[in-house]
Amino acid sequence: MSNASPSTKAFEVDMEPVGRRVTISASQTLLDAAQAAGVELAAVCGGVGVCGKCRMRLMTGELSPSSALEQASLTEEQLAAGYRLACQCRPQSDVKVDVLPESLMSAQRLQVEGQEAGLALDPAVVPAHVAMDPPSLDDLRADSARLRAALTELGISRQVMDLSVLQGLSDRLRDQNWRAQVALYGNEIIGILPEDRALLGVAVDIGTTKLAAYLVDLQSGATVAKGGATNPQVAYGEDVLSRIAYANEHDDGRQVLQAALVDRLNALVVDLCKQATASREQIVEAVLVGNTAMHHLFAGLPVRQLGFVPYVPAVSEPMAFSARTVGLDLGPGSRLYLPPNIAGFVGADHVAMLLATKVLERGRRLIAVDIGTNTEVSLVADDRMLSCSCASGPAFEGAHIRDGMRAVPGAIEKVTIQDGHIYTQTVGDKAPVGICGSGILDAIAQMRKAGILDRNGRMGCAEPAGSEAARCTEFRLVSAGETGHGQEIAVTLDDVREIQLAKGAIRAGLEILLREANLTHTDIDEFIVAGAFGTYLDIESAIEIGMFPPIPVERFQQVGNAAGIGAKLMLTSKAKRAEAAQLVEHIRYVELTTHPAFTRTFAHVLRF
Repeated sequence: MSNASPSTKAFEVDMEPVGRRVTISASQTLLDAAQAAGVELAAVCGGVGVCGKCRMRLMTGELSPSSALEQASLTEEQLAAGYRLACQCRPQSDVKVDVLPESLMSAQRLQVEGQEAGLALDPAVVPAHVAMDPPSLDDLRADSARLRAALTELGISRQVMDLSVLQGLSDRLRDQNWRAQVALYGNEIIGILPEDRALLGVAVDIGTTKLAAYLVDLQSGATVAKGGATNPQVAYGEDVLSRIAYANEHDDGRQVLQAALVDRLNALVVDLCKQATASREQIVEAVLVGNTAMHHLFAGLPVRQLGFVPYVPAVSEPMAFSARTVGLDLGPGSRLYLPPNIAGFVGADHVAMLLATKVLERGRRLIAVDIGTNTEVSLVADDRMLSCSCASGPAFEGAHIRDGMRAVPGAIEKVTIQDGHIYTQTVGDKAPVGICGSGILDAIAQMRKAGILDRNGRMGCAEPAGSEAARCTEFRLVSAGETGHGQEIAVTLDDVREIQLAKGAIRAGLEILLREANLTHTDIDEFIVAGAFGTYLDIESAIEIGMFPPIPVERFQQVGNAAGIGAKLMLTSKAKRAEAAQLVEHIRYVELTTHPAFTRTFAHVLRF
């Protein structure tokens, strides 16, 4: 008989159909197993068991008994069929589990497009082409001295050289017959490349749930490759506060979150280089933008203070340092540039969005909104710029919605109710298995138009023609026989409340900024909507539920991933970096949580 304690026992977890296997201790959960194996489950609540999204189905083996949280989240039939919450169950033998498609994050649709303006080329890293005589018995100068002399002849003096570049210098010069393209960052030599290789840069938008990256030719400004990926930190908590909590509650929390993100960025860089038939050594600089928490976690900065009033960032000014400092695998001496943050919850991604949309140059009264788990709002009017952060939460990403999911194939993204009939459109035209953010927004707007929801969000008992007995706690969108998983898809009263809270937070932020500027929505000439969710939402639906004010639809402009475009602008132009810094100086941040009118305003705008 074994004397091993449960904590020292180890069991293999086989996760299908993703084909990942990992060994964990009996004290660890299946969510721990998924995180260790790189399987990205939707751990919306950070693994505390309240979101119900990290579902797996036991195929073989034995797990710990179901918890009270699982019994509350899953039906008796689902429990009997082997469905479990990964964060709540632990192996008691080797197990094989089925990872449900709707629980996965990795296949979600990612937004890397944006409206791109012409790029003014003035990169921080520039090339210098040199030719040298090889060493001889009459010329015994060191290789580095020979290179410095060649650069001095071009008028580039007092050079310094990164050690990583120096380590490969001798072989590089001889392989290239003493001709080279030198990558210069000021007077610092950060790369030695063949003369025919383009100097490349990477611009990255680090979203809370999504990453968008662009590989750019620094001489032409052309985007030679682009790609997207999920932010792997979603496995440790979907919203910013959950990740801050994870970092604060685990001794190595910051390091774990940073390493996961850097590893994913390195993989994304490899994919970009394959697209462009380029090598990593050509990448001499990267510009990365994100909200303040993502910025801090990427740079390895403390985030504890971001979780408590007054939510103060560790750093707000621009940062520039070597890429290898954080483990980013680019060219040997490549540099990173992180633009300035505005406040604890308004970061460099919002700065990049404002830069890309040229808000100060438009000469109009406008609102710019970047919708995400944390929504940033800016109001520009009469040479003033006000900004705030709205804790809209992840509902528009499908979280906290009973049948919610990300924008993966099979997610309902459009809903229309006409003459008592419901029409849905899914991502990829697949059989519906859930509903994503734009779909739930449409559904609630259509329910409101059809009289199914009243102004306060109460649900009437009317259902479409041919339906079963009327229900007042949920509204069925798709019957079980028409879905891809054999279960009906519906909008529940709890879903309605989640959307009310999310849209109310955004609208309250808008109204507070208008109040601070002594304006009303009728004074707004233009309304800019940015971000991945902002790309796909229906403006009329957003107006119908009261998320946006009743401004004429033609005044709205959906600009896609403007934060990524702003990052590209700063990658290719030092002047744009200076402009971004000036933008931050121009902005007055309004803290909503302490604003005297916020509670009253929020309560008012909860109504549809």
